[in-house]
Amino acid sequence: MSPAPDERDRIRAAMDRILNGAAEHSNGALTIVALAQEAEVPRNALTQCHLDLKNEFYERVKERGATPDAEARLRATIVKLKQTIANKNEELDQLRADVPALVRAVNQLTLENQRLRERLDQPAANVIPLPGRTI
Repeated sequence: MSPAPDERDRIRAAMDRILNGAAEHSNGALTIVALAQEAEVPRNALTQCHLDLKNEFYERVKERGATPDAEARLRATIVKLKQTIANKNEELDQLRADVPALVRAVNQLTLENQRLRERLDQPAANVIPLPGRTI
C-alpha cells in the first residue's frame, strides 16, 4: 500500500504544530505517536515509510531543548503516581506481615473462649483456676 500523496506535507505541518504548541489532533507530546496522530497518519508511516521525517522530528525536538508545559505536568504526575504506588506497596507489605500475628491472636482467643464455655458448662467447683494457667 502506497502512502497518500499529501502524507509528507501533513506530517511536516503536524510537526510544526506540535513544536509550536498548537496541536489540533493529538496531546502535543514530543513523540512519534503524537506526531502520527497530529498528522492523521498511521504510526508505521513514520517508523517504516518516512524515516527521514521521523529523524527530522527528533532532531528538531533535540534542538529545541525545552519540554512543553503539558509534558512537564505529565512527567510530574508520573513521579507522584510512582511515589503513591511505592507507598501503597509498602503498606501492602506491612499488612501482609501483620496477617500471621492476627491469625495467631484469633486462634488464641478462640481457644480461650472455648475453655471459658467449657467451664461454664461444668458444675460449680470449690477451686477456681487462676487466669493464664492451664487446668
